[in-house]
Amino acid sequence: MQHARQEGASERHACRLVHQPRGTQRYQPIQRNDEDALTRAIIALATQYGRYGYRRITIKLQEAGWNVGKDRVERIWRREGLKVPQKQKPRGRLWLNDGSCVRLRPERPNHVWSYDFMSAFTHDGRTVRFLNLIDEYTRECLAIHVGRRINSSQVIDVLADAMIEHGIPEHIRSDNGPEFVARELRKWLAQTGAKTLYIEPGSPWENGYCESFNSKMRDEFLNGEIFYSLKEVRVLAERWRVYFNTERPHSSLGYRPPAPAAWQNEASQRHGKVESKERFPLSHTACYCDGQISTSPVALH
Repeated sequence: MQHARQEGASERHACRLVHQPRGTQRYQPIQRNDEDALTRAIIALATQYGRYGYRRITIKLQEAGWNVGKDRVERIWRREGLKVPQKQKPRGRLWLNDGSCVRLRPERPNHVWSYDFMSAFTHDGRTVRFLNLIDEYTRECLAIHVGRRINSSQVIDVLADAMIEHGIPEHIRSDNGPEFVARELRKWLAQTGAKTLYIEPGSPWENGYCESFNSKMRDEFLNGEIFYSLKEVRVLAERWRVYFNTERPHSSLGYRPPAPAAWQNEASQRHGKVESKERFPLSHTACYCDGQISTSPVALH
């Protein structure tokens, strides 16, 4: 402490000797040697993952071998004028103390599955429907079924395939759509032992896990694509599902993907339903490789 006071006194004395106000003295900022390379990597990743904020970009940098924290990434992120996606207003918990089945909270894998429909359009203006099935506890997307029309029989086929691969869930949550309340489907589910959880009409937030997945799928995948055929939709949707399960950092899982080990094990033996070995990004998406941004095309078939 005494040594520091002596240095401060010496500094004030030096300022008086040169007749220069002390307030004009500034430390020169020290720029790290890797600042430019890190900035280029952040910009490339922000281009590649357009809906990621600096926290997820930090995770991707660390996976690429950068020894960097989120504070430094945030500083560069804001300095470069990169846009941080707006967060949704937090909602209160929906779980009831009495363990109501309508708002049953998932406690383990295969405890609660949920599914829901989404819609999009191909380039010719025709509607495409998506049936999304997820495990609420692990956040893994178990299936994305694509079709022009999807009836209750096709819903049964999708559930049967998922149950063969992952086991039978204890509960399945859905809205009251005609495909989900069909007599054949309810009878088939009763035979498997899975119980149905129907949300209140007009209350989509009660199926929050699937609604959250749907919003990510639309924001990060559907809104950035132009589909020219149903085949293309199926290929890209399955590829995005694999990417979501194996690579995309999930904030509620400590920025880890939902099911990396399961998919890596399957990928080592076969590619299953995946019709291309290539992962995201797609052909029109910039890729940061070995310090360079590449946009080389990736074949879909």
